[in-house]
Amino acid sequence: MGSLHLPPSKLSYIYLGMGKRGQRHRVNCSWIAGILLLCFAERILAQLRYSVPEEVQVGSPVGNVAKDLGLDISSLAGRKFRIVSGPNHALFQLNQNNGVLYVGKKMDREELCDGNKVCLINLKIVVESPLEIHYVGVEITDINDNSPTFPESEQRLEIAESAPPSTRFQIHAARDPDFGTQSVRKYTLSHTEFFYIDVRDSEEDKIPFLVLKKALDREQKAEHRLLLTAADGGSPAKSGSLNLTITVLDVNDNRPVFSKDVYTVSLDENAPIGTLVIKLNATDLDEGLNSEIEYNFGKTQKKNVHDTFELDSITGEIRVKGKVDFEETELYRLDLQASDKGQPPMITDCRVIIKVLDVNDNKPEIEVTSLSKLISEDSKPGTVVALISITDQDSGLNGKVICSLSDNVPFDLKPSFQDNMYSLVLKHKLDRESVSHYDVTITATDCGVPPLSTSRTLSIDVSDVNDNVPEFAQNPVELYLVENNVPGTPIFSISASDKDLNENAALTYHMIRDESSQKNIVFLNINSDNGKITALKSFDFETLKTFQFQVVVSDSGTPPLSSNVTVNVGICYWKWNAI
Repeated sequence: MGSLHLPPSKLSYIYLGMGKRGQRHRVNCSWIAGILLLCFAERILAQLRYSVPEEVQVGSPVGNVAKDLGLDISSLAGRKFRIVSGPNHALFQLNQNNGVLYVGKKMDREELCDGNKVCLINLKIVVESPLEIHYVGVEITDINDNSPTFPESEQRLEIAESAPPSTRFQIHAARDPDFGTQSVRKYTLSHTEFFYIDVRDSEEDKIPFLVLKKALDREQKAEHRLLLTAADGGSPAKSGSLNLTITVLDVNDNRPVFSKDVYTVSLDENAPIGTLVIKLNATDLDEGLNSEIEYNFGKTQKKNVHDTFELDSITGEIRVKGKVDFEETELYRLDLQASDKGQPPMITDCRVIIKVLDVNDNKPEIEVTSLSKLISEDSKPGTVVALISITDQDSGLNGKVICSLSDNVPFDLKPSFQDNMYSLVLKHKLDRESVSHYDVTITATDCGVPPLSTSRTLSIDVSDVNDNVPEFAQNPVELYLVENNVPGTPIFSISASDKDLNENAALTYHMIRDESSQKNIVFLNINSDNGKITALKSFDFETLKTFQFQVVVSDSGTPPLSSNVTVNVGICYWKWNAI
């Protein structure tokens, strides 16, 4: 592959693909490679996109994510290189030994992404120490694994002999779950001098119409048998067939007519059952039974339409029958027919497009990926504490989310390059001795009317660093001893305190022995753990009245901190009176 030169001011994507047989490099391999590099917070995060055909064998490699991200292969296991749980994450697996993303289970594109132009599975990949989140998209490409099928093997039509040329009759549309060029592409009709096929393209399918080419004569031929074949655009193409049986009858010669070919209406989601959506109106110029109209759904209507709406065959009223949920379906297309009661009945069709309007019925959701529940008190401002992801299933303003933090906490939310992604960062320096624990509440509120909100509280402890020097209660210390004390007994206890915790507050004591004080303190001993001072000899007022020494206290932090205190000792005269 040649080198890729990208202008520094533009974002560029590299697409990585895999051949249909799941092989790489040598056999049927079609790679389109690219990497979107984004620089954020002095760290480069990469977003990759691969493609893999559906139905590929389990274990087939998709791409070397670690290599494409520039990660050290040898550190993947130690950095817990993994896929974060999410929708469809089980479809793929990551090999921590070599960084390869491979297929974890067999995939059917039609099952995963029915009706979507692009079937994109989004994966969130995490490595720790330091924490990085990478976003990888895998496009499931379509293969031609389905043949066009008709809802029935045979369709019968009754056509009046008075039907004029160019009269159109809707035929069962063939369905092919495959996508794009591999779905239904064309219809062909067996040879006949009386009919031809015309196809109406819609956004979702191709609907065939049998069009009368020349007038029929029942007396010459009362029945026509034709074969309609639907073919997809695969290579090789797959096809399905429908037998058409046309019976020619006399003479109801006016069809019902709708006021429009296409009706467009809006409907609020969560509309109550029984809500009137639209009332259709078709007219027929005939009289009597030939002008009485009956309304029906088209025969190729999708199941979710029948589950959601009902049609009154007499009045033409369409009402809500089931749950209307914008997050499940934003747009419904209803194919409808109006037929009279003549012999034979004449039929016309129309389409009703129902646009579902979003209602603010979903609260935002907060997902937190914490680096640690413990943060050191010497952490620098800007240190990332957690990664926050906000989602809202609603759309428009109902899905626009504002994120905020509780007051009086030394943290801030920093928005990411991706919408509704934030980093919880340290705003200013911490002091564990002042505050050792924070409960940080994150609140996500949408912009709907009324707004909906969700809160989540993070519990963060502040860990100690050795930033406090041990302190004596007083300095200097004045000590008075009566002469003739008993050698080996404690004469005084000195103590200090340290505001830090654990080993940072574990204190040890010792005396400074220099030339000036060595002669006097050689007879003193201090317990290093508790600061108790013991005299090893008996003092005599006549030979020693005062002396001075210094005690040093040190904590056990790294590095240790210490302070000292001066102890002034006075020997008091003891008068003994014999009785």
